[in-house]
Amino acid sequence: MDSIIYLVPAFGLVGLLYTAWRFSWVVKQPAGTANMQKLSGYIADGAIAFLKAEWKILAYFAIPTAILLFWLGSDEGTPERPIHSSPLIAIAFLIGAVFSATAGYIGMKIATKANVRTAEAARTSLAKALQVSFTGGSVMGMGVAGLAVLGLGGLFIIFYHLFAFGQPLTSMEMRKAIEVLAGFSLGAESIALFARVGGGIYTKAADVGADLVGKVEAGIPEDDVRNPATIADNVGDNVGDVAGMGADLFGSYVATILATMVLGQEIDVTDNFGGFSPVLLPMIIAAVGLLASLVSTFFVRIKNETSSVQNALNLGNWASIIITFVTSYFLVKHILPENLNLRGFAFTSDGVFFAIVVGLVVGALMSIITEYYTAMGKRPVDSIVQKSGTGHATNIIGGLAVGMESTVLPTIVLAAGIILSYKFAGLYGVSIAAAGMMATTAMQLAIDAFGPIADNAGGIAEMSQLPPEVRERTDNLDAVGNTTAATGKGFAIASAALTSLALFAAFVGIAGIKAIDIYKADVLAGLFVGGMIPFIFSALAISAVGKAAMEMVNEVRRQFREIPGIMEYKAEPEYEKCVAISTEASLKQMILPGAIALVVPVLVGFTLGPEVLGGLLAGVTVSGVLMGMFQSNAGGAWDNAKKSFEKGVLIDGQMYYKKSEPHKASVTGDTVGDPFKDTSGPSMNILIKLMSIVSLVIAPYIAVISDASTATATETIEVTVDKALDGSMQTTALMELENGLKMNIATSGNPVEVSLIDFINSDKAVDKDTWFDFDRLLFETGSASLMPESQEQLKNVSEILKAHEKVTIKLGGYTDNTGNASQNLQLSADRAKSVKAALTDLGVAESRLESEGYGDQYPVASNDTEEGRAKNRRISIRVTGK
Repeated sequence: MDSIIYLVPAFGLVGLLYTAWRFSWVVKQPAGTANMQKLSGYIADGAIAFLKAEWKILAYFAIPTAILLFWLGSDEGTPERPIHSSPLIAIAFLIGAVFSATAGYIGMKIATKANVRTAEAARTSLAKALQVSFTGGSVMGMGVAGLAVLGLGGLFIIFYHLFAFGQPLTSMEMRKAIEVLAGFSLGAESIALFARVGGGIYTKAADVGADLVGKVEAGIPEDDVRNPATIADNVGDNVGDVAGMGADLFGSYVATILATMVLGQEIDVTDNFGGFSPVLLPMIIAAVGLLASLVSTFFVRIKNETSSVQNALNLGNWASIIITFVTSYFLVKHILPENLNLRGFAFTSDGVFFAIVVGLVVGALMSIITEYYTAMGKRPVDSIVQKSGTGHATNIIGGLAVGMESTVLPTIVLAAGIILSYKFAGLYGVSIAAAGMMATTAMQLAIDAFGPIADNAGGIAEMSQLPPEVRERTDNLDAVGNTTAATGKGFAIASAALTSLALFAAFVGIAGIKAIDIYKADVLAGLFVGGMIPFIFSALAISAVGKAAMEMVNEVRRQFREIPGIMEYKAEPEYEKCVAISTEASLKQMILPGAIALVVPVLVGFTLGPEVLGGLLAGVTVSGVLMGMFQSNAGGAWDNAKKSFEKGVLIDGQMYYKKSEPHKASVTGDTVGDPFKDTSGPSMNILIKLMSIVSLVIAPYIAVISDASTATATETIEVTVDKALDGSMQTTALMELENGLKMNIATSGNPVEVSLIDFINSDKAVDKDTWFDFDRLLFETGSASLMPESQEQLKNVSEILKAHEKVTIKLGGYTDNTGNASQNLQLSADRAKSVKAALTDLGVAESRLESEGYGDQYPVASNDTEEGRAKNRRISIRVTGK
């Protein structure tokens, strides 16, 4: 493996240094008046208190899970079913969990520093407010990406040296290293799910309580200092939309890279990096994407009050995409060899680059489409505004319709992306497309995180009773933030779909199953159950918000009723009680939804087997992607429909503003949409990836065992063996294919024809270790020229391949260890090429054939005897796809 791999964690460190630099800049900005700092302190204290309580509960989950993984990793299996894992998978899991929690903490810490400073900057200008809020978002984005690249790249280097140093990429030792690395992703996604669900319940319980009682009943602004739930609401923006989102995209980032590495480990190539290029590429692209995002943060600027904030953010986003696009071409051409093959699908390095382009285009289109369905001034949001004129019910109907409609175009784009990326580079193409899409995660997250910071800034401005122009500037930022949050969620769900498909393909390979047959009753049942899981998951999450919101509403009403002077600014509300309600409810209610994602795959896999589990994953993925799009877009559209009233809207020829009846209807719609867009909707992408990763981790323990030596060939051939009069075997046997073609084969040893057909017709999955030796190929001494006696067996193999048109093979040449090693290696390669050319001459398409020389590697007998050396001089065949 080349030293280029060390650039990956180095780039991660660069991202973290940028994080520290920009964090320091934000902290040095003016923090406003003493009252503003006091309110900001309440928010920061509440956020820290929540995270500490959440981490305590998550420790109760993480430690037993690590112990279980340690025990499972200690199981080496049997010779018939070796298990390629290690107790170190528990350490990888814990590191992933800690890094995920740290990513959330970085986001929360900078957000609570940047919010009050953005509010103070808004007293100066919109440009300054954008600079502070976006810089705060970029700290989170670069911190998350830096941790992910550092953790994944660093652990890969460590596990390679521990388990597979000096071994080829396709070896069982490398499979073990990457299987252990999967623990890092499992830890990251597990914490992300709980952080996302818990944070989402927290923020929406507070938001709903603040809206329903403060806005609708009391007629005061959401962020009015008199509203007891306002501090909890602003705390929620940090623990849900910032800390939760940080952990979420950290997990997505890691899972995407890992899925590509798992599939890349199956690709056998000769390159300038010791054969490791297929697993190096996704890590290098992620690292370069991090630098592209870093550079692009400096493009996000506006000049004056009339400049478009959305355009400034779009410029930074497009800059990161274009830089990644250009650099990806040179990376792919430099790192990958020209030709590759995964499970029988041959593709080129150009195909891999085009797949990356597909991923970038899909990500961009998903953002554009989501922006259209959630942005103010566009048809979907305007339609909800117009329906608000006839009441609360029609507002709800309009929002639901927009959410459902918004799944159509993204699904078509996603489907086209899957088809195109597969066409360009097979399953590796689908996975690398997701990696290309996620390469700009740092920029996507910076744009996403700036929204909650601006929202908090607006709240502090409102509570501090700053001049109206300050709130106008923060509302401008917040409105754009709502759209960027929605586009970020669309981006995340698209990458989750592609990543889950790649993880699904990796699971199928490790579990030893050839396909998921939905004609089987139990597999079809698994498909339906999988499709149901996102619904019950959403129901639990939304119900949790509803329960916590009821408690919040009752508490806010109690304070308005029992504490005299609140409405006259003579008494301060008991903010801490509302904070405590959200904290307790969110931590209690997040456990069951999280348990579903972790426990269901384990139960199904160990009780019903890998194929049923595959059906379950297919159902979860399709249903979860659609549910995620629907809920996130509906919630985002409802939110901006409500915000449209702040500048006034025209309904049936009459202007309506805040506190009007149509505005109250829009508040109801926004309240319904809150748990959609910030709790259950964005949790869908974590749900589908986490279930796939859990399945991948348990795959070696539930894998199907299929022994090729006991497989039968009754489906397409029958074998008849002639006997002599004395009952002994004759020197040849007659094999008759189903199409009537007869072949002479050897009767002694293991005829390659029988072994090859048995393997093709068996349920045994294609792997790197199942080779069959030709037994009747002869070469001129010291030459790659085939002798005439070889033609019969070559013709037999060509006919078998013609009878099984989907089968692809690899030919390996070997020598003994006498003579010059480099000359032996060249001779073995030339002999393998000669066999490949002979099969091509007999009518087998060249695209179905690979060849490689291994010299004196992998001897099958002792080189100390002539008999052993003769056995080592051989040509072997391996099925690479069927």
